[in-house]
Amino acid sequence: MQLPVSRSYSVVCTSSLRWHTVMTMFADDTNSVARVEVLLAAADRITVLTGAGISTASGIPDFRGPNGLWTKDPDSQRAATLSHYLSDDALRRRAWQNRVRWIQNDPQPNDGHKALVRLQERGQLRAIVTQNVDGLHQRSGIEPEIVHEVHGNIHRSRCWECRDARPMRETLERVIAGDPDPRCSLCGGILKSDTILFEQSLEPDVIDAAFRASEDCDVLLAVGSTLGVYPAANCVPRAKATGARVVIVNGGPTEMDSLADEFVSGDINTVLPRLCGVVPEL
Repeated sequence: MQLPVSRSYSVVCTSSLRWHTVMTMFADDTNSVARVEVLLAAADRITVLTGAGISTASGIPDFRGPNGLWTKDPDSQRAATLSHYLSDDALRRRAWQNRVRWIQNDPQPNDGHKALVRLQERGQLRAIVTQNVDGLHQRSGIEPEIVHEVHGNIHRSRCWECRDARPMRETLERVIAGDPDPRCSLCGGILKSDTILFEQSLEPDVIDAAFRASEDCDVLLAVGSTLGVYPAANCVPRAKATGARVVIVNGGPTEMDSLADEFVSGDINTVLPRLCGVVPEL
């Protein structure tokens, strides 16, 4: 049996079905999309873990896939390594030009990002833990205070020496005006995007918040990630250990499939709105 989006949401929300009742209704249903649709509609607290796969439909490539950024441009991976970035002037200049192109392309939230806003509107969204640095969750309408960006945000620049942070557009204006490798206006230190590079320590407060959100949910929804990058991937076993249902939505297998209560494979931009109860416009 496959419920329409609007029907599944109405049934669960008006009758306050508990988990075992909801899952019994679909015990013989082989359609994981329908089961997950009802599971999410019944949840009280959903924590979402997102990876690069949710943003590819916005024109932002992933990193390691066949068309990934690092696959096509190995220098980009070097620029994502702290020691190379700090020591190689030419590499930094190329990185600043890439950031200019990023901002000029102005990627927009796609239907997958917007679908998660429906969970917020329904009062179910506990938090979004994201490995992405694009800020598209906030642009889609998610409240910034519940978005935990474990790898930082490209829309800020930060001095490596004094830690002064500025809006990225302010720094890029200097690049566009002819400064190929802008330095900190306060101390003269090297500037970088406010993202976490290889060899760079993560922010403990952000990781702690991500783990708390994973341990304080009844559904952990992992979207667009191979779940092989740590410590973000640890959100999955942490949620599982507290009794949360784990739902994985991805275009291919992940390293945490064995922990999934449900796995939905498909185009995230298409399937996630359905799972979150977004009724397509006619």
